[in-house]
Parts: sequence; C-alpha cells; structure tokens
Amino acid sequence: MVITKISKAIKTEGRYNIFVDEKYSFSLDELQLASLGLHKGQEITEDDIEKLKVESNFGKGYVRALDLISRRQRSEKEIRDYAWRKQWSAEVRDRIVERLKDRHYIDDNRFAEDFVRDRAVLRNFSKRRMVQELVKKGIDKVIIERAVNDKNNFDELESLRNLVVKKYGKYTSVDKFIKYLMRQGFYYNDIKSTIDELL
Repeated sequence: MVITKISKAIKTEGRYNIFVDEKYSFSLDELQLASLGLHKGQEITEDDIEKLKVESNFGKGYVRALDLISRRQRSEKEIRDYAWRKQWSAEVRDRIVERLKDRHYIDDNRFAEDFVRDRAVLRNFSKRRMVQELVKKGIDKVIIERAVNDKNNFDELESLRNLVVKKYGKYTSVDKFIKYLMRQGFYYNDIKSTIDELL
C-alpha cells in the first residue's frame, strides 16, 4: 500500500486528508503530519494505518477538547464525560486528558478555587450549594474542602447578606423568603440573624 495523495481538508482548517491507494484513509493536523514525516509515494502497512488512525482521532479529539475549554474552564471529569459522549477510545481519552493536564489547561485545584470565587461573587451561593455543584463536577473532596474553606475565595455570610439585599423585596412574607434561602443551602440561624441585622 502506498500514500497516493495528501491534500488540505476543505471543512477543517489545519488538517490534511491522507489517501492510500487512491482512497481516503485518515486525516492529520499539520503538526502531526510534519512530526510523522508522511509523504506522497511512501509505502505503508495495514498496521501503520491503524496506528495513524489512532493518531488522527487523538488530534481531532484534542482540538475539540481545547475548543470546549476555550468557552469556559472545565474539570477533568467534564472532559472525561465529554469523551464518553463522543465515544472516544480509552487510549485517546487518557492521552488527551494527560496532555491537557501537562499543559495546565485543566487543573481541578484551580477549577475549584475559581468556581467558588465566581459563584460567591456572581451567584451568592451557599457553602452547601458550592459543595454539591463541585461534587457533580467530579472534584475530589479534599480539594473541595480547601476551596470552600479559604476565606480569600469565599465568605458564606457575605454571600448570604448579598442575597438577602438582592432578593428580599421579591417575596410577600419573611417566612417564604427564609424558606427560599434555606433551599439555597443556607442555615436557618444564619438566615434569621442576617435578616434581623439588615432589616
């Protein structure tokens, strides 16, 4: 078998289609193509093709993972869940995750700290709500505890005060408002003392 053609992919910029014996076989990105040294007229075995198809899947998956991360920060579990939905092989998934970690594109410690800080400022989350959300995102319990207990990241009473000020006028009774705040994960005694203090 021989590589008979290497041409730029029409739909995906930076990728090249590789044809073996005049038939499309797989695609690679520019860096992969250069590092593997493939060229027209090169003889290739069935085994080579299978390995190169794995490389092709790795390259495509890595770009998709980067695109996902470019929209917002992701936890390792979120990337692994995405890989599962896209039906990537375990080998490709693990290689992608390791490369993302090596290049610090995913970091669960940083993810947890940023998540807590953002939710405290923008959403006024309670500590319990923070913990629940981070558990769903697959963050290790030790990392969660460190993030939610760091006063530089998060002050639960400050979040509660902000939420009371922001939402108080939207409820027809104090009892209904207290129930709402409890559903958000705040404790009754903290809610009561905060409402008494502010109102």
